Amino acid sequence: MKISFLFQRFFLILFLIYFSSSYGQIENIETSDWISLFNGENLDGWTVKINGQPLNQNIHNTFYAEDGILKVSYENYKEFDMQFGHIFTNIAYSHYIFKVDYKIFGSGMPDAPHWTNLNSGAMLHAQSPQSMRIDQAFPVSLEGQFLAEGATAGTQTGNAVTPGTHIEIDGKLTKEHIVNSNSKLFPVNTWVTFEAEVNGNEEIIYRINGKEVIRFNHPQLDDNDKDAKKLLALGADKFVDHGFIALQAEGQPIWFKNIQIKILKK
Repeated sequence: MKISFLFQRFFLILFLIYFSSSYGQIENIETSDWISLFNGENLDGWTVKINGQPLNQNIHNTFYAEDGILKVSYENYKEFDMQFGHIFTNIAYSHYIFKVDYKIFGSGMPDAPHWTNLNSGAMLHAQSPQSMRIDQAFPVSLEGQFLAEGATAGTQTGNAVTPGTHIEIDGKLTKEHIVNSNSKLFPVNTWVTFEAEVNGNEEIIYRINGKEVIRFNHPQLDDNDKDAKKLLALGADKFVDHGFIALQAEGQPIWFKNIQIKILKK
């Protein structure tokens, strides 16, 4: 029994080391220049996680690179079957400005939930894909939501969405899952620039086409969410000050380009 207990402790320590490194590998980059996160040719430097699939199982070529664009496609799908997908950076970041141009076009998968139509987003301060359950639809994170005209999920783009998290608005904690920005929607098939200025656990600002649309503070794990509770049990801080960046595939075709990051001084 004593040997068995020691082995259990040994494997628990190994798991915690693995989890810590995959969630806590923060950038160590000394530059004030913009850095491209996407090479325009392939998915090197990124990790794919699709709901119900093992890590890096990019089923039906959901994510692919073409003509300098990171594309999300459902042309090879017969049905969506709740297979929400995300493609993650391989490095976690804490203080930075993230910028991406996105274009929503076409129609969503017919069997996907209605709110996914003309809907996508960028996930910030996200848990690592390695720490997600195989059947976990969304990473614990902070989302910058991308919507286009005709979407049923809202009437603004650049909204703050909080899977497994809460945020503070004007110094007050809100438990609303979606906090609307003040941006308008843009037509389908239009390139839009999203920018997130992220200052650890302090202040986060979203901008659309260079204009501030929402700011919030002190993101924190929701201790009533089962995936956030798992992170807390494994030793994650309640107040989230770093994480990975991920782009969404939730049943709606979308293109991403000019995916860049600028590291800020802490």
